[in-house]
Amino acid sequence: MWRYIGRKLFVYLLTFIVAVTINWMIPRFMPGDPVRSMLSRASINNPEAMERMTNYYNEVFGLDRPLYQQYLSFWSSLFKGDLGVSTMLYPQPVLDIILRAVPYTLGLLIPAILLSWIIGNRFGAFAARSKVLDNTVLPVGYVLTATPYMWLALLLAWSLGIVAGVFPVANGYSLSLRPDFSWLFISSLLTHWFLPFLSLFIVALGGWAIGMRNMIIYELEADYANYLQALGAPRRLVRRYAFRNAMLPQITGLAVQLGTLIAGALLTEIVFNYPGLGTLILDSLNSRDFFLLQGIFLFVVVGVLIANFIIDIVYVLIDPRTRVQMTGGSS
Repeated sequence: MWRYIGRKLFVYLLTFIVAVTINWMIPRFMPGDPVRSMLSRASINNPEAMERMTNYYNEVFGLDRPLYQQYLSFWSSLFKGDLGVSTMLYPQPVLDIILRAVPYTLGLLIPAILLSWIIGNRFGAFAARSKVLDNTVLPVGYVLTATPYMWLALLLAWSLGIVAGVFPVANGYSLSLRPDFSWLFISSLLTHWFLPFLSLFIVALGGWAIGMRNMIIYELEADYANYLQALGAPRRLVRRYAFRNAMLPQITGLAVQLGTLIAGALLTEIVFNYPGLGTLILDSLNSRDFFLLQGIFLFVVVGVLIANFIIDIVYVLIDPRTRVQMTGGSS
């Protein structure tokens, strides 16, 4: 078991190094100058003053050094927990800006991922043994799976927000309120949260329902299911074994889909102007803020790798066949 965890940690460490390197390179090969973009908001009309300030801030941010020195400095600062200073919100540290946005993104992702996975698997399992549900869940599931996150977010914002006026369509809470633990503020948070959450939940739900429905049908037609039925095992027992075996690919699928779900969350936040990482990415792109952009991508990469690692370990714990192979037993 520990040897398996060690191998996985080594693979994830290599993946982390490659992903962080690409993350560092992408903003620097984008067109635009982050310092000039920052200074342009100061409306400096004197070209000489503009040039002097540009040189000064390039030195402050280390952008006047060769790329290899910037790269080594980035890793050195990263190990110290320093992600740099934002040019868009200068002189605020990048880490502080990201930490303010992370609760909003996690507040969307965690409920959407867990609820869509649990409910989708249940619906898929019921659909596999009910023709009525199968004739409704399957077509609806295909439609939901093929629906882009951003398109559904726009549809929900238009129908339930603008036309019906039931939910707000922008921001994380009412701008007339100050953040506190009052019921008024919490209710405002929930009403602003609901539509972004619903768009993520609905799209993910269809995929999990279809996947579980197909896996249950496959397991019920497997040799072990036919053998159990020939022995006179109750149908309920056979379905229970089929459900447990069908859950294993769904757990693997959860790890594979994490990146897609996070990308969908970022796009959804942009549609609703939700104050999470997605809106920060858009703002940092418009401002050519290299440091904030690479900090956000770093957080996303680390989050996906940690979640995948946890799912890998959970898969080993719940699948006895994997444990037997790891201990050198017969497969």
